[in-house]
Amino acid sequence: QMALVQSGGGSVQAGGSVNISCAASGGSFSNYAMGWFRQAPGKERTFVAGISANGDTPYYEVFAERRFTVSKDNPNRMAYLQMTRLKPGDTAVYYCAARRRGTGLRVGDYDYWGQGTQVTVSS
Repeated sequence: QMALVQSGGGSVQAGGSVNISCAASGGSFSNYAMGWFRQAPGKERTFVAGISANGDTPYYEVFAERRFTVSKDNPNRMAYLQMTRLKPGDTAVYYCAARRRGTGLRVGDYDYWGQGTQVTVSS
């Protein structure tokens, strides 16, 4: 069993940056790929970015490329999402998630979820 606890996020103006951290406890963290999702009010939870279990291979949704960076620190059991050049359309609750069987793009692919972190971008 794994627990994920998120920290960071907050409110920024357009063009600003926000970082979110995801701390894992329990389970073999180095065996889990990590994903980041977001959910805007009234909308479905959608994929943002992910990273392989060993932390070597990140991948991004198109809107996140060149603006967001995902990373994974296995020895410290941490995952990170760094977001830059934020836009009002990036406003959402952001979630980290862990997947035992490799990378995935869908909500249902993931086994464990963080509690969510609000990111609000004002114009």
